[in-house]
Parts: sequence; structure tokens; C-alpha cells
Amino acid sequence: MILTTSDVVAGKRLVKTLGLVRGNTIRARHIGRDIMAVLKNIVGGEIHEYTKLMAESREQSLDRMQEQAGKLGANAVLSVRFTTSMLMGGAAELLAYGTAVILEDE
Repeated sequence: MILTTSDVVAGKRLVKTLGLVRGNTIRARHIGRDIMAVLKNIVGGEIHEYTKLMAESREQSLDRMQEQAGKLGANAVLSVRFTTSMLMGGAAELLAYGTAVILEDE
């Protein structure tokens, strides 16, 4: 399945728009990761534990969005976007969304 942030794919033509698809995940922080984050905040630098957590969240959201698109019969999702929101202290939602379509070769 093609996933793209653009609304066109070179060499393909849009045959049918199937609608909005989305996938989300809600993740909570882990006390062990928080301790490392506090230490990194003092000395500076990347917080690898949170970087890994966000990467896993993005992949899970994309997988869920792609699964929903597949159920609609799509072979591509155009205009893919991500958004995040805080739900409560220590927990956040990551949402991936886009437009499920059917593309054919030109």
C-alpha cells in the first residue's frame, strides 16, 4: 500500500476516493523513562527513551490506519498527517490520518 503526505502519486491516477481513514494509539510514560528524562534534562541531549516511544507510537498508528484503508479496499492513502494531544498527565494520543483511495497506473 502506498502511503504519502502528498495528494498525488507520480505515474498513478486517482480512480476512486474511499474516504477518511485513521489510526491512533495512546501511550503513557514509564517511571524508568521519566527518571532518565529528568537526568537528560539536567545535562542536556536527546532523550532516547522518549524518541523510541514516539517512533513505536507512529508505527502503530500508521499500521492501524493502513489496516482500516485495506478494509475499505484502498491501495493507497494520500495526504497522510500526524497529530498528538495530551489526554492527562503522562499520557498522550498519537493519531495518523489520511484519505483512502484507489490508484491505477497511468
